[in-house]
Amino acid sequence: MKPIKIRVGDIVLDAELNDSKTARLVWEALPFEANGCTWGDEIYFRIPVDAGLEAPQATVNLGDIGYWPTGHAFCIFYGKTPVSGEDDIVPASPVDVIGRVTSDVAVLKAVSDPGRVTVEKGM
Repeated sequence: MKPIKIRVGDIVLDAELNDSKTARLVWEALPFEANGCTWGDEIYFRIPVDAGLEAPQATVNLGDIGYWPTGHAFCIFYGKTPVSGEDDIVPASPVDVIGRVTSDVAVLKAVSDPGRVTVEKGM
């Protein structure tokens, strides 16, 4: 696992990337900054990584970080999306889970417009 920091406005989240091929590509591309968008309780933004699906997942867990190849996007799941079921968090289409937020993602529920999001290597 590789530690990263995610900044959304004044919020700083601790997170970690797993050892997948796609996560390694994301690690090598750090740091990056982009304008974040929300889709339900998901923040996503385009990153300078171009990878296909490695181990696609149609559902994710709270706090998962996904890579969505359709939009070359880094996705932070902090609750249900518009297509989620009663008990599942469902991305727009399958993603590769490349890591997870290790701090409390519930703080993101207060964010209506994420603005600039920065991701960098942690300590």
